[in-house]
Amino acid sequence: MNVFRHPRGATPLAGMLIALVLAMTSTAARAEGWFAGCDQYRGDVIHQSVQMMSMVAIAAVLAIVVAVPAGVYLSRPSQRRGAAVLMQVLNVGQAIPKLALLALAMSALGIGAAPAIFGLWVATLLPIALNTYEGLRAVPRPLIEAATGMGMTPLQILWRVELPNATYVIFAGVRTALAITVGTAPLAFLIGGGGLGELIFTGID
Repeated sequence: MNVFRHPRGATPLAGMLIALVLAMTSTAARAEGWFAGCDQYRGDVIHQSVQMMSMVAIAAVLAIVVAVPAGVYLSRPSQRRGAAVLMQVLNVGQAIPKLALLALAMSALGIGAAPAIFGLWVATLLPIALNTYEGLRAVPRPLIEAATGMGMTPLQILWRVELPNATYVIFAGVRTALAITVGTAPLAFLIGGGGLGELIFTGID
């Protein structure tokens, strides 16, 4: 009598296929629930995203407007002795936790978007000012001496030689500052600033 035999390995393969189908079904069900939840809160997500991005943009623009000129000023030869001490003090200040910084802003300015923007602005200042300062200091001396020999004024040397050579370092500071600001912005919800922190902390609870 002929007896049909399954090829060796057929049973484990069938089990793997069944497990794969079940996993895909479970994943599809979870994805459907996730998309349904997103659709339910879509309006809140859009509104609070706009709130957070507005705070980040305002704080970043204000920080660039203040920190870049400050870094340029501190990099001047007449200011370098005091600049080194000031940078060390600012580095110590950067170690203050961002939540504590927002709490101090709330103590000074109250509750709402204004203290949140102020706290984000302060947190954003140091990386931009420090990179501007270090980038200008790192410009090779021969370039500055050559520009001086050509008869350029200090202002012309700054605009035509120093800033173009320090641009990459300055933009690296801006990029770092934006990363810090975006990472800190959800905490603004805790002082009434709004933003995605409301949804994040509600989801955690």
